[in-house]
Amino acid sequence: MILLLGGEKGGTGKSTLAVNLAVWLATKGVDVMLVDTDHQRTASNFIDRRNSQNDLPRIHCVEKYGNVLDAVRDLAGRYDEVIVDAGGRDSEELRSALVAANLVCCPLKASQPDIETTVHMNELVKLARALNPILQARLVISMASTNPVVQEALEAREILKELPEFVQSDVSIFERKIYRDAMVEGRGVIEMGNEKATAEITALAHEIYGDIR
Repeated sequence: MILLLGGEKGGTGKSTLAVNLAVWLATKGVDVMLVDTDHQRTASNFIDRRNSQNDLPRIHCVEKYGNVLDAVRDLAGRYDEVIVDAGGRDSEELRSALVAANLVCCPLKASQPDIETTVHMNELVKLARALNPILQARLVISMASTNPVVQEALEAREILKELPEFVQSDVSIFERKIYRDAMVEGRGVIEMGNEKATAEITALAHEIYGDIR
């Protein structure tokens, strides 16, 4: 499967989810390829740090820019799973990856600016389905507040029901320092011993990939 982590808003945790899902797959023995299409190289830098450590399952990573359609499809024929990390903007990389992907996950914060950008993403998904009718699209609330008094995530879910091209993930990813710490160490949160973050990534991975043993 080709999974695309994409959206038009930066800073929503796309790279964080991409690398953590790749780690989850790698720990299951899955041969996974991570495709970094963002010039900021967040995912690539993570993989560089990770693969310099001999005690961790290695993850393949390549950087691709421009029209990535053919490259991503080619990689999908050579690896069990492909994860594409697209930058937070409307770009050639994002649009061409939408045509290649089986599923696009769009992380967003429960904030008005993030919600507003999903309206245009809804249109991009609709356009991409003209060329890629099997494309599925999912919204994931990311970096949600851990404060139980804050109800932004619930309020956002009500608004996002109005986007017909997307379904909403049942999983929310919360704002936790462990995600930042893990990125620095080149490890997934499932390798860091944090039960809450591990449960979040595991739940999202099972929602996307099913029950990989």
